[in-house]
Amino acid sequence: MMAGAEKFVEADNAEAIITRIEHKSRKIESLLKQNKPVEALKTALEGSSHMILDERCKSANWIVVHRALMAIKDVEGMFSSLDPEYYDILMKYLYRGLSTGDRPTCDQCLRIHEKLTERAGLGCILRSLADTVNTV
Repeated sequence: MMAGAEKFVEADNAEAIITRIEHKSRKIESLLKQNKPVEALKTALEGSSHMILDERCKSANWIVVHRALMAIKDVEGMFSSLDPEYYDILMKYLYRGLSTGDRPTCDQCLRIHEKLTERAGLGCILRSLADTVNTV
């Protein structure tokens, strides 16, 4: 009963969530124009929609995260300024990117995945794969 009730509330909130994602998207575009891709990625991952049930919201948020991920050129440098609190959610988005089958997206996700695994360890992978409730 509770899960159904949450989904109902979720549908009512979908438009508000989409509006927040659109605002976040504008902020990310601004950061990318200022050549701040790591800040853009942090912004994309903050308040991420992994707790959201509505698929439209998840897709909208993925587009924003994808835009920031694809702008990262210096993966090593990214990790020097990306806090560990972002590692697990980033891993979830990397797997989402790999599931697209899009070659440039997969190549970028694999580059980041390699460095993230070196940095965060196998636990990050296991947490990401084992959490089937909070999907992105």
